[in-house]
Amino acid sequence: MTSRVALVTGGTGGIGTAMIKRLARSGHRVATNYRNEEKALLWQAQLRDDGIECLIVPGDVADFASSQGMIREIESKLGGIDILVNNAGITRDTTFHRMSPMQWSDVIATNLTGCYNVTRSVIEGMRARMWGRIIQIASINGQKGQYGQANYAASKAGMHGFTISLAQENAKFGITVNTVSPGYVGTEMVMAVPEDVRAKIVAQIPTGRLGFPDEIAYAVCFFVPDEAAWVTGSNLSINGGHYMGW
Repeated sequence: MTSRVALVTGGTGGIGTAMIKRLARSGHRVATNYRNEEKALLWQAQLRDDGIECLIVPGDVADFASSQGMIREIESKLGGIDILVNNAGITRDTTFHRMSPMQWSDVIATNLTGCYNVTRSVIEGMRARMWGRIIQIASINGQKGQYGQANYAASKAGMHGFTISLAQENAKFGITVNTVSPGYVGTEMVMAVPEDVRAKIVAQIPTGRLGFPDEIAYAVCFFVPDEAAWVTGSNLSINGGHYMGW
């Protein structure tokens, strides 16, 4: 496999870390962004203990100027970005009739506008090089909806709309654009949910368990090699059978 430059936004969480490790072990040069330098440096040191090198740069995907600066720094150190995984995301959960304008706009700004901000900053380079891989990390809740997550579900559903439009515009430039929609994964955030609530979630999953972060990372890396060049505009659901819409 050709060594490429890969950016995973929001890469310091459980799923992001798994993606970065798998991309690095596949021979790619990897980078991610951070907003808290102290936590990011600790995370980077832990990766090094596992034999993984990852460039970390400051950057807020919700801000266009910050995203551009982040991309410039990565490209100055690693080269042009060939693989982009739009993974950064936040939640601000509450029922819609109680949702404040800020709870709505914060989630849309990071989860959906963040895709625009970062992708817009790399797409011209990909088109010039006639090769690229763009992968959105959406969610099962963008497919089926979720009580108390109108903002989050809307942002994640919007990510796939972004995918299928971008896929059409850039196919002739050797760029594929796809979505991965994970179900409930055993990350630190999910494991912090009370055990009885987790048990109810697991009871709805046909495979009888939560997903593993590396299972999501495996799916992301499926889209990367040249052998996947004819796969574009797809939405790969990885949820243990929890949602089987088609």
